[in-house]
Amino acid sequence: MNIGDAATATGVSQRMIRHYEAIGLIPSPARRGSGYRDYADNDVARLKFIANARDLGFPIDEIRELLSLWSNRDRSSAEVKALALARAAELGRKARALEAMRRTLSDLARSCHGDARPDCPIIDRLARGDPA
Repeated sequence: MNIGDAATATGVSQRMIRHYEAIGLIPSPARRGSGYRDYADNDVARLKFIANARDLGFPIDEIRELLSLWSNRDRSSAEVKALALARAAELGRKARALEAMRRTLSDLARSCHGDARPDCPIIDRLARGDPA
């Protein structure tokens, strides 16, 4: 299939498919006589795998590792589980940081009168370099 069909089948944009090819996450597909890329079913499966891993927050380097594990039938599931647990822990850390930012912004917004006066504790706090 051509790149447009592969993009539709996987939900991965053509631009990202080209990027994944450029960085080696997917092998360069065969080329038709016209020079257009020709994606096979295994390319589409690999793109879906990458998209699913991205949706779960895995960065490119960890996706490389997951792809390697996926293609290695001698792998242990413990390796895959360790990657998933590490990613889950990192997402938890990020979620806590986002929640702290949300609380800070909410507190700042509550302390601001939000009227026509120029006094604004939000601006004051940001100007001090102390947004946390």
